[in-house]
Amino acid sequence: MVVLLPPLGLRRCFCLAVPLTVFTLLLLYLSEQILGLLSGCRAQAQSSIPDGQLLFRVQPELEAQEAPKWEEPACLGPQGMLGRMVRSFWASLNPQEDVELAQYLAGWRGLLRFLTPLGSIFAFASSEAFSKVTALEAHVHGPHPEHYRSLLTMAAWEQRAGLLELPATRPRGSAGSSGSRTLLVLHRALRWSQLCLSRVATGTLGDPDAGAQCGDAYRTALAPHHPWLVRQAARLAFLALPSRDRLLELACPGASEADARAALARAAGTLEDVYNRTQGLLAGHGLLQLA
Repeated sequence: MVVLLPPLGLRRCFCLAVPLTVFTLLLLYLSEQILGLLSGCRAQAQSSIPDGQLLFRVQPELEAQEAPKWEEPACLGPQGMLGRMVRSFWASLNPQEDVELAQYLAGWRGLLRFLTPLGSIFAFASSEAFSKVTALEAHVHGPHPEHYRSLLTMAAWEQRAGLLELPATRPRGSAGSSGSRTLLVLHRALRWSQLCLSRVATGTLGDPDAGAQCGDAYRTALAPHHPWLVRQAARLAFLALPSRDRLLELACPGASEADARAALARAAGTLEDVYNRTQGLLAGHGLLQLA
């Protein structure tokens, strides 16, 4: 049985079907265009990313921008006078917060070799220190070396042996019998050396010259323990001290001024570390007034 729509209903359905069909076709067309655009963007984005993780491509560029490491000059190397001195003094600072005497004296030997060519005042200080180094080495390598391995073992042994009397109470002529007293004299001289080298390394244009700065260091560290005649001789010797530039050249031959300053500052820093530890140990055992 066939149902025939009336002509008016057929025309109405046809009018509705045509726009619906056009709208459907338009949606299909737009869908293809959008999908194609998204596929193209994805492919373009993938092609712009390099193989592997981006971090590994950027890292070499970051490393290339890092400041180059400072290369220490030859004077701080194993064969340089500064280098040998610094290594010996540094080795004297043992993990037990003590000072190893053999390494300390080796550092002093290196310091004497370094200071002597720098001028008459350094030669003057070196001659005094040389006798003290020799005297303390006689204890370290003497009949009781087990008691002179370090500052603390030496102080304990000499305390038990009655060798640490204060200047007003010790017997006349016994000054050379105490390694602790000899170490104290070297300790003060080390402070002067450290202050002088530090000021030569860090002095700038407009500062007092090297002679004035090292003279001021002398008045701080050594003059209070020297008689008047020695103080006057030292004052005159500082007047003949070479210029800062010449001292830097002698301290680190062949290096630029900046490298020589850095090398001297590092050496002075090591001397300060040794001085500070020794100062603390001597103060803690009441030994700063022995001489």
